Amino acid sequence: MADITSGHTQVTSIQASYMAQVQRKRLYSGLTIIVFFLMMIAGFNTAASRNGGSFWGGIDNFFDYPMDVIGEASEKAAEIPGHFVTFFPALIETLNIAAVSTLVGALAAIILSLLSTRGLARWPVLIPVFRRLSDIMRAIPEIVIALVMIFVLGGGPVPAMIAIAIHTAGALGKLFSEVNENADLKPIEGLSSVGAKWPQKMLLGVVPQVAPNWLSYALLRFEINIRASAILGFVGAGGLGYELKTAIQWGQGKYDDAAAMFILLFLTIVFFDQVSSYYRDKLVHGSRKGEN
Repeated sequence: MADITSGHTQVTSIQASYMAQVQRKRLYSGLTIIVFFLMMIAGFNTAASRNGGSFWGGIDNFFDYPMDVIGEASEKAAEIPGHFVTFFPALIETLNIAAVSTLVGALAAIILSLLSTRGLARWPVLIPVFRRLSDIMRAIPEIVIALVMIFVLGGGPVPAMIAIAIHTAGALGKLFSEVNENADLKPIEGLSSVGAKWPQKMLLGVVPQVAPNWLSYALLRFEINIRASAILGFVGAGGLGYELKTAIQWGQGKYDDAAAMFILLFLTIVFFDQVSSYYRDKLVHGSRKGEN
């Protein structure tokens, strides 16, 4: 009887502790939401003061520019297909920037991730160094790196490639490292027993296990980099973004060009989103089926 009473007391104590943790979590979540809204309101007020009070006053005109673009594009709808052909080379340049920067960034991320994963690192004592390097690379926005590169190298696609590749290496390095931590270490131990060197152990023992997830993340990043390369065009980094910036700055009379580029960029992003989603699903689920 005493054992039953003791067991009931323990269950009650565990339930009380669990409920206390739930209540604490809800309290922290509520406080976080309140802080977020207060910061958002403070941000709006700061924006209004920095803009001389024109922030709230400009809200009424928010849709004026899109309506002007749509209106002029509708009037010149017959010319839109011709604009697609005109700006297609700039789109190819944007895709090239995204592809090259994704490839270079992914290769750098592989090295960073292997050097910063416990149990796999070539120099375990330097793991914190490589992790902080990865943090720094993904913490700096691409546009900041691009502006510095443009100042040093001048305008064009090269600064955009360097900027996106650096940010991609940091972002994918973190994701690849998390994938590496789930790798089975038995193949590495087997390779070590026959005298394999570190590159051989990584290439033969780790890469076959994690490659599908690496490719999945790289495809997702390529999607993101298409958008980034278009945005960097606004600061003189070439591609479709540069042409779009020129059309927007020109204003009335070039709105049909801007509309054509918006549509072209939208269709491209949707296309690559669908393609990468298909292959990411196939890679991840295909690898799981293989394991089963």
